[in-house]
Amino acid sequence: MWNHESVWNAIDELAARKGLSASGLAKKAGLDATAFNLSKRHGSDGRPRWPSTESIAKILAATGERVEDFVGMARRRGARARGGAGQAMRPVPLIGFAQAGAGGFFDDGGFPAGQGWDEIDFPGVADAAAYALEVAGDSMLPLYRNGDIIVVSPAAQVRRGDRIVLRTTDGEVMAKILKRRTAAEMQLASLNPEHQERVVPATAVDWLARIMWASQ
Repeated sequence: MWNHESVWNAIDELAARKGLSASGLAKKAGLDATAFNLSKRHGSDGRPRWPSTESIAKILAATGERVEDFVGMARRRGARARGGAGQAMRPVPLIGFAQAGAGGFFDDGGFPAGQGWDEIDFPGVADAAAYALEVAGDSMLPLYRNGDIIVVSPAAQVRRGDRIVLRTTDGEVMAKILKRRTAAEMQLASLNPEHQERVVPATAVDWLARIMWASQ
């Protein structure tokens, strides 16, 4: 089924396949970064806005996807909406790791706050507190590559052996494995065997969130 929702969902799926946000896909295609934002999908009067055929052609050219593939995505999305098959897509806030280290994006508990967040649709994310981070660099190899998207939850319980994202009080953001946690410190194993383990004093932890999903 080809309708307004399924076409926009196909754009989101195409972006996710390439490890991009909707904004990242727009920029890759030479479009305005806000072209595919949720706020652009309906007018101020609530009426649906459709993406132009020119913008669809540009994202297909930029990603090397065929028109037939895009149509197939839209049809699958339409079928899921009618039949309830598959996992529901839900928009989650998205920023990059560099932004996560800056101030103003999180509250004291590590929940999204402030301005500057993008949004991206991900399947099967029922946690209302979840948000997404875009990986930068190779410090998280071999698990997470540059450009991968990870979904984290500051509300999820964190146990030994969990993969986490931690932000220190001086703004450093890192993805690690929680090896041991005491009242005084956290022992963190690196995702990359070339990087040493870290010990972070409890007083230096701003917040941490459990990694729930990744766009592998």
